Amino acid sequence: AGPRPSPFRAGELALAEVRRKHNTTLKLLCRLAAEAVLTSPGGVLPHRDIIGQLPGQMLRTSGGARLLLRRPSLDEYVLLMPRGPTIAYPKDVSALLMMMDIHPGDTVLETGSGSGAMSLFLSRAVGPKGRVLSYEIRDDHHSLAKKNYRHWRSAWEIGHMDEWPDNVEFILKDISTAAADMKSVTLDAVVLDMLNPQCALPVVHPSLKQGGVCAVYLANITQVIDLLDRIRSCKLPFLCERIIEVTHRSWSVLPA
Repeated sequence: AGPRPSPFRAGELALAEVRRKHNTTLKLLCRLAAEAVLTSPGGVLPHRDIIGQLPGQMLRTSGGARLLLRRPSLDEYVLLMPRGPTIAYPKDVSALLMMMDIHPGDTVLETGSGSGAMSLFLSRAVGPKGRVLSYEIRDDHHSLAKKNYRHWRSAWEIGHMDEWPDNVEFILKDISTAAADMKSVTLDAVVLDMLNPQCALPVVHPSLKQGGVCAVYLANITQVIDLLDRIRSCKLPFLCERIIEVTHRSWSVLPA
């Protein structure tokens, strides 16, 4: 048994789970505020009824529906937070982190901040002594990634004893024009989440340490073929170790 969790406080994130038909669950994410109200299909629940409660409690809405209230995990937050572009899904991020073998204290570059999902997972992986450089070419994506990152950090600090590390530097710039920036950086790993990762490879490879891993997140095999062709034609010093697709299969176990 661990230490008793602290009660919900205004300003932090709460996750409400609503049981629905066919053994499904609806998840609702909210930032607690004294005057706000959580709206669900089963009725409303004032935030003031949540604030001061311990996570894991069942509370009833105005319509009598039962809601399980708890603090969201990081993967739940990135799936429910505001999005611009499609996020890197937690199942894929987990595989990428494993392949890159990131340690606390590492310096990691990501291209394509997107909505900030990968940035948050990298932030946790490198820890307070590590550093994440996140490049994004679009101003709207850059702003959204920073906003989602700040919201998670501020909520974490309210609901936990420790602070979430402030270790991500969001940079509004095309990585293909950042060769000068890279000269003063030694990278332990690189993750590319962009339409044309082959444009970034000549820029980032001089800063990637010997034996460091460059992981590339692509949507289809045609993009993978284009990337490998570019590596071969430009004679870049990269070895393709493996190409994987991550699948998850959900099970529903019910009494016979």
